[in-house]
Amino acid sequence: MSTIYGINRSHSENTGVSGKQQNTALNIKLRDEQWEKLEPMLRGKEGDAGARGRDNRLFIDAVLWISSNRRLWRDLPLRFGKWNTTYMRFMRWNQSNLWRRLAENISDDPKLHAAFENIVSYGDEWSMRIKLRASRRTSREAYDAAIKHAAEQAPLPAEDDSTLHWLRLVVKSESQQ
Repeated sequence: MSTIYGINRSHSENTGVSGKQQNTALNIKLRDEQWEKLEPMLRGKEGDAGARGRDNRLFIDAVLWISSNRRLWRDLPLRFGKWNTTYMRFMRWNQSNLWRRLAENISDDPKLHAAFENIVSYGDEWSMRIKLRASRRTSREAYDAAIKHAAEQAPLPAEDDSTLHWLRLVVKSESQQ
């Protein structure tokens, strides 16, 4: 066992998905004094309006595990709860910049600050990934619409042996799908 960010870590973790030991996984947990600094700043605690987080500490530990290991959300060990619930909560906090605000507010503990800067970085990576996926989807839809429009507007004659023969084949195969 070694320490990262002043947080306990071991190099073996059961992912709960495959049941196999993953030697690259880090088991990261907040120390009690770090949790005491962090707890009053979190959403979903007793007395807050709206929905209450079931276990903020477990959620923070899960996000630390994911961000430190740079693993897929579905690889989250079962002891942290359902990966999709944790992911959705992580993304809500990320979209509202809560991770960034937490990192700024805990600058008095350099190790905890570094852990939260890592979470901020991980959140930025996931946000960029989502934007790129949406962009690719939009581009693909625009391409498909252009091909369909071209096929409807100017179908090529069946007897044409010009250099545009390949276009007729492409339009034909696209319209069949």
